[in-house]
Amino acid sequence: MQSVRFLIAVFEFVLLIFSLSVHECAHAWTASLLGDQTARLQGRVTLNPMYHVDPIGTLLFPGLMIFGPFIGFSMFGGMLVGWAKPTPVITRNFRKIVRDDNLVTLAGPASNLLIVAAAFLALAVISLSVPGGHELVMSTFNGGIAPGVPSGLQAFVLLAILAIEINLSLCFFNLLPIPPLDGSRVVRNVLPYNAVQVYDRIPIWVSYLFMIFLGRYVLMALLRPALGLVYLGLRLV
Repeated sequence: MQSVRFLIAVFEFVLLIFSLSVHECAHAWTASLLGDQTARLQGRVTLNPMYHVDPIGTLLFPGLMIFGPFIGFSMFGGMLVGWAKPTPVITRNFRKIVRDDNLVTLAGPASNLLIVAAAFLALAVISLSVPGGHELVMSTFNGGIAPGVPSGLQAFVLLAILAIEINLSLCFFNLLPIPPLDGSRVVRNVLPYNAVQVYDRIPIWVSYLFMIFLGRYVLMALLRPALGLVYLGLRLV
């Protein structure tokens, strides 16, 4: 059983890195589409994780959350998020600065929702087209392993479910109005000048504390009902 949990942890880590790469690539691609080629010139319009990895946010912090319980470290239990190297954006290159900056910012969370939709569609197809597929999907969603199922199919269903959980987490986490998360950039664009000056002076260590402790509770409050809707949708398929 320990080996199964470790395999799931590896799946989570790989999926998280892939999802973060999609997230940052979406920022870079949208910025390029709207007139700012800064990220494209730095090679950021790519799914290659090497161009997006942040040592702390992509490797260390998620590694502690995912693999920490195996060594008795579970401070961040129940929370699985991370961040990549910020995508460089020069807003003066946009035709409509505030609108285009918001579109670039929201492209990241939107890309995570796109992965959620693709994974849900894959699970729905399996439920409808594979004999016993519905029971397999629901059993795996509830944390079980269906007996007598080809290992490849079981692994695919597990990956799709983990992709939904991870990308919903990333979407909600990045929309928090905590610098330097995506939500803070949208909030910054609607604040008056004096408030922006105060907002920009929030120390990075304060942001990290908010992300780790406050972010955890907000994330759980949003994630549970969202996963409940996904579960209901799969039951109705």
